[in-house]
Amino acid sequence: MTPPSQSFGRRSLERYFRLAPVTVPLYAILIASLVGAVFIIGAGSNPLTAYAALFDGALGSPDRIATTIGRATPFIIGALAVVLGFKAGLFNIGAEGQLLLGALAAAWVGTWSWLAGLPAVLAVPVVLLAGTLGGLVWGGIPGVLKAKTGAHEVITTIMLNSIAAAFASYLITSRDPILLIDQAASTPHTRLVADSARLPALVTGTGLHLGIVLALALCVATYLFLKRTTPGFEIRTVGANKDAALYAGMPVQRTIIVVMAASGALAGIAGAAEVIGGSSGYLTPGAFTNIGFDSIAIALLARGNPLAVVPAALLWGALLSGAPLMQVEADLSVNLVRIVQALIILFVAADAIVRKLFRIRAPRGAVDGGPATFSRGWAG
Repeated sequence: MTPPSQSFGRRSLERYFRLAPVTVPLYAILIASLVGAVFIIGAGSNPLTAYAALFDGALGSPDRIATTIGRATPFIIGALAVVLGFKAGLFNIGAEGQLLLGALAAAWVGTWSWLAGLPAVLAVPVVLLAGTLGGLVWGGIPGVLKAKTGAHEVITTIMLNSIAAAFASYLITSRDPILLIDQAASTPHTRLVADSARLPALVTGTGLHLGIVLALALCVATYLFLKRTTPGFEIRTVGANKDAALYAGMPVQRTIIVVMAASGALAGIAGAAEVIGGSSGYLTPGAFTNIGFDSIAIALLARGNPLAVVPAALLWGALLSGAPLMQVEADLSVNLVRIVQALIILFVAADAIVRKLFRIRAPRGAVDGGPATFSRGWAG
């Protein structure tokens, strides 16, 4: 008979290993913070002062907390778009362009004259639908190319990012012909979207708007779709083993196209929500730079779990919101926050280092949301 003390110890150890999907990222953040402290000391500052200022800038007051959540909102939806691609073994690196096309579509439709006469309950969905369609089309293109020609989604989405940026710049800045530019503005940007098409602010002056509710709802819906539906099962099977999915009679090509289009649609919603929910209500050239690429890092940090995207994005938003105060209080470059972000992703991606240091067992196979899922689609 096993002594009670040994039984309790075994249960505690098993519980610890089962929590590895949570503890490994937390340990990665801890190690990244310690390594980041070395950089801060090398820059001639006190890491305790720097991190205290970072924390205060992100969470030091209700308004700062609201600002952090507002900063995280587009990252939640953008990272969700990347996660959906991961589940099918696809590396959608084009969230940047898809988000921008969604923002463009929303900025255009939001200025239609007849939209101003609609109540908000109708006008807002119309603009969000436009953003969804813009991102869907831009995500569907690499999906079709991947399914029909075998073109790698990483290459095609990178190229489409560049096309989207140039296309947006042309539409917003062109004065001959006049396209989307607001001719009365001193700096180039699109015309203001109708007031009826704006997402209400939850905390004035902080950037936190009703889009956060939409983001959370999308996370839950995506999780349930992937876990509880037949198409979700097919997506996960294609991501785990395309040959096995094909042998089982699953529509692999159609799944690739649908997933890439749906991933683009989610990114488009993120762009549209920022245009109609942000403080400006218009789109400028170069807007939303790096949101799509940061979303990839957040999806990695969340380890492909749609629900874990929320805390990962909040962490990212906190780092960005707290950076200015850290820069002032500790006399540091804001780039040090980027170093800490990069270190977090480094240790999350190289989870073998973290597992070795903290004696956590490696997964036996392809764990849902684990590293094995990510790597399937990258090498083609």
